[in-house]
Amino acid sequence: MSEAHTLFDSAASQTVELANRLSDADPQADLWEIADGLLAGAVHYWLYTRQPCGDPRCEQCATISTAEERLAVLLKDLEQYARDSDYFHSPTDVNVGRA
Repeated sequence: MSEAHTLFDSAASQTVELANRLSDADPQADLWEIADGLLAGAVHYWLYTRQPCGDPRCEQCATISTAEERLAVLLKDLEQYARDSDYFHSPTDVNVGRA
């Protein structure tokens, strides 16, 4: 397994563990509020790490050279992470067939 993949998996696992610790510490906590806070923090950090270097000819920064381009990349990544999640489909989704 590559180091980058290990770091990705570790960061994702630790985020879930943090959410579980926060919810365990306060059984009355609103789980959506915890999730929204973690997502807001993750988005903030993601945007921080994707700031272009300032060289308009930098090939590495070409896809993130404007705020709108960064947002497009973020939304694309976010959609993929959601679709890859075990929780993307739910048995209680209103569009699930019933026999």
